[in-house]
Amino acid sequence: MKNKLSKEERHSKLKSLIDDNPFLTDEDLSNKFNVSIQTIRLDRMTLNIPEVRKRIKARAEQPIEISSLKEDEIIGEIIDITLNKSAISMLTIKANQVFDRNHIARGHILFAQANSLSVALIQHDTVLTRSASVDFVKPVYLNDQVITKAKASRIDNKFYNVEVQSEVKGELVFKGTFKMYYKS
Repeated sequence: MKNKLSKEERHSKLKSLIDDNPFLTDEDLSNKFNVSIQTIRLDRMTLNIPEVRKRIKARAEQPIEISSLKEDEIIGEIIDITLNKSAISMLTIKANQVFDRNHIARGHILFAQANSLSVALIQHDTVLTRSASVDFVKPVYLNDQVITKAKASRIDNKFYNVEVQSEVKGELVFKGTFKMYYKS
């Protein structure tokens, strides 16, 4: 969004972006719209959009009922979920999840976040991953906040396909397709 938008256009796009990704910071939005952070803050205030911490807290406080996994079996924190349709999780990369020499996140951590979100998304007692096709697009580093979004589509009475994308600061870092088997 290099060209300057009118205030009305910016407000419309700002609201849409935050609805799609509530984890965007004022700095992220400032960079996307090529305006100052203060302008973004004023825009949010005008639109009654809370700061990122309050948006995340509000999402996290919503009750979530998952039948396929226990809460401690999920990698990351589920922020939003509509069972059998879509879900969002957040994971901040910690020191024990990176390689010591370069502070890049271990691949199995990103895979585990995406896979556990895919399992949690399907509302059945038993959900297993039948197959997965994944791409590690960019490296993820210590302290990065990984936002993973999953969208499910039912194949038949035994399988779902789940499309997953993980981002850091709005940039794609991981994507995959998980074929999930379920049994009630």
